[in-house]
Amino acid sequence: MNLLLDTHVLLWWDDGADQLGPATRDAIANPANQIYISAASLWEIAIKSAKGKLRFTGSPQAAIGRNGFLPLSISPHHAEIAGQLDWSHPDPFDRMLVAQARTDGMILVHADSVIRNYEVPQLWAR
Repeated sequence: MNLLLDTHVLLWWDDGADQLGPATRDAIANPANQIYISAASLWEIAIKSAKGKLRFTGSPQAAIGRNGFLPLSISPHHAEIAGQLDWSHPDPFDRMLVAQARTDGMILVHADSVIRNYEVPQLWAR
């Protein structure tokens, strides 16, 4: 399976936090699965860290490599699809993740109840 981790899921995994449920932990740890992290998540971490809304030490890019994950760039097609989504969820980072999961055939791993309303393959993180 190809999994796209939401920013919170990346942070929880990297921190070893208990917020992730057993099915999610197993899916991320399964070497048969490809785990992707969007450039949108790195952008979100950088912005929220700079504003003091998030504590993250080190490089989010290094966290991708350290955890054996794969980076996912944002393409013009992703941007167009994100802009076309209905506006039930105004967060631009989450909208990008939904668009990327849809267009690239990935399962979006998240813990955001609003994302549940979108038609995209999903795995509830908790």
